[in-house]
Amino acid sequence: MTSDHAFDVVVVGSANLDLVALTKRLPHPGETVSAHGYFEACGGKGANQAIAASRAGARTAFVGAVGRDAAGDTLRASFVEDHVDVTHLSTVNEPTGRALIGVSDDAENLIIVVPGANHALSAAHIDAATSVIATAKVLLLQLETRLDVVQRAVERAGENTIVVLNPAPAAALPDSVLQHVDVITPNEHEVELLGGVAALLARGVNSVVVTEGARGARLINASGETRIAPYPVTPVDTTGAGDAFCGALAARLACDGGLAVLPQALHAAAVAGALSTQVQGAVPSLPRWTDIAKALTGEGRQPRTIPDTTVT
Repeated sequence: MTSDHAFDVVVVGSANLDLVALTKRLPHPGETVSAHGYFEACGGKGANQAIAASRAGARTAFVGAVGRDAAGDTLRASFVEDHVDVTHLSTVNEPTGRALIGVSDDAENLIIVVPGANHALSAAHIDAATSVIATAKVLLLQLETRLDVVQRAVERAGENTIVVLNPAPAAALPDSVLQHVDVITPNEHEVELLGGVAALLARGVNSVVVTEGARGARLINASGETRIAPYPVTPVDTTGAGDAFCGALAARLACDGGLAVLPQALHAAAVAGALSTQVQGAVPSLPRWTDIAKALTGEGRQPRTIPDTTVT
């Protein structure tokens, strides 16, 4: 059972310092382009999703690793500023992860990730965090840490913990991981690399949520398919939009009633992902619950579900 001191959301994942160059257009292979802007910000899919969950209203803890360097200090401070518990943010003898990001004026991006300390996160670190993982309402993971870390984390989830996996970057996943997953959130490219929706359901995942960018998302489970319509915006920078979606989804599952409210949680996630595209950068763009709730209820533009019985 969840204790009174349990976290709503525990995120196991990566933390990077994002180095972001703003360009008129992205370069082709072998080409050099000049940037007209530059900034640095907290990033990494794990860090993004943890801060997104916290801003979306969840009491959140992060399990990850940074290096003994200024970038690690910056990331730790970013978590604390957004009220994310860092008791299990380990400091290791590897450089803090980095992400080299180019963002074009038409909001497309190109990203190179240097894992660094993220690949020093080990099963032993997960074991040390077992108490917070086992009592979390939602455990949220990605694939920017080693697969054995993901495996150990899902094994440590409590009986009442909802396990949400964002399979990015896409990688082959064993049944021993998938059988613990309640909700998986691939984008339309990742789902094909994972064998398709039907295969994921057959291998033990309860619900598949396929994110489709400006077209919204699809929820597929034993009840059929429900389409989550997008929240209409004109994007400025799509970096971190998927992380905003996942973090808000985890937060609202934890705070609003668990898997019984999955479609409603996806409404909020769709809005969060859309709102995040209005600000440059990953963490700087992650919306707060007040803004998500206002968008859900205001101006008659809230996302809506469209029933569909087709499973692909």
